[in-house]
Amino acid sequence: MSELVQASDVRRVVVLGAGTMGQGIAQVMAQAGYVTHLYDVDGARIGRAIESIKQATDRLVQKGKMLNEARSELIGALVPTSDLAQACNDVDLVVESAPEQMELKVGLLREVKALAPERAILGTNTSSLSITEIGTRTAAAARTIGLHFFNPPPVMELLEVVRGLGTDEGVVATSLAIAKRIGKTPIVVNDMPGFATSRLGVVIGAEAMRMLESGVASAEDIDRAMELGYRHPMGPLKLTDLVGLDVRLMILEHLHREIGEQFRPPAILRQMVRAGRLGKKSGEGFYRWTESGPVPIVHKR
Repeated sequence: MSELVQASDVRRVVVLGAGTMGQGIAQVMAQAGYVTHLYDVDGARIGRAIESIKQATDRLVQKGKMLNEARSELIGALVPTSDLAQACNDVDLVVESAPEQMELKVGLLREVKALAPERAILGTNTSSLSITEIGTRTAAAARTIGLHFFNPPPVMELLEVVRGLGTDEGVVATSLAIAKRIGKTPIVVNDMPGFATSRLGVVIGAEAMRMLESGVASAEDIDRAMELGYRHPMGPLKLTDLVGLDVRLMILEHLHREIGEQFRPPAILRQMVRAGRLGKKSGEGFYRWTESGPVPIVHKR
C-alpha cells in the first residue's frame, strides 16, 4: 500500500450521500476550503442538497454571520455528481454518509476502494456500526476510520473520531488535524458498540420514551426537565425527532444485540416508526414539526 495522505496534503474530499447529514458535512468541508464532491445515486437529491446549502448560507450572509465572498467560495468548492468514478478520481478523503446499514456501507466503500487512490482515507459517518468490521470487510482496515458528525453538522462542534482495531495511527492524527481545520472539537474513542456519544445519548432518549409511555410527564415537560435542570441544549425526545426515530431504533436494536437488555427499544418507538412518525423529516414524531418549529402533541398511553 502507498503512503497514506497527510493532513497538509488533503485537497479533495468526497461526501457519499446527499441526505441531511451528507449535505451538512459537504457544507462544512467546502467552507474549510476543500474541493468537495457531493455524491448520490439520486441526482434530484443532490440538487435539493445544494439548493439547501445555498439557502442556509444565504441566510448566514443576511444575518451578518458570513461574508458574501466566503459564501461564494464555499458554493464554488461544491461539486455535485452522481458519477462515483468521477467523484473518487484523485480524492484524498472520503466521508461516507449512507443510511445506517452495514451491508450498504460496506458495499459502497468497497466500490470506493476500487476507484480511489490508495493514499485516500476512508471515513464513515456511522453513529454505531463497527469501524473494525467495515475496515476488515473492505480490506482497507488501516485507512478506515469513523468520522461521526452531529446534526446539524455546520452547527454542532463535536466530531467523534473512532479508531478501529486496524486503523493506522497516522490516519487518526490526520483526522484530528482535519477536524480542527473544519472548526470541530474532536474526541478519540475506540471501536466499541455505540462508541461514546451514541451509547450515552440513546440511553437517555430511551428512558425518556419509557417515561412518556408510563405517564410520568408529557414529552414537553420531560424535555424541559433536561434542558433546564441539566442544561441540555435540547431535550431527549425533541433530539430524537431531529435525529429520526428510525435511526434511533436501528441504533438501539444494534446495541441491544451487542451489549444487552438496557438497550432494548421501547415499544412506543417501534409503534411510531411503524406508523411512519419518524420525527422532523416526516413532519411528526414526539412533536409536530411546523415551519415555526416543534409543537407539543398529546401522546395516548
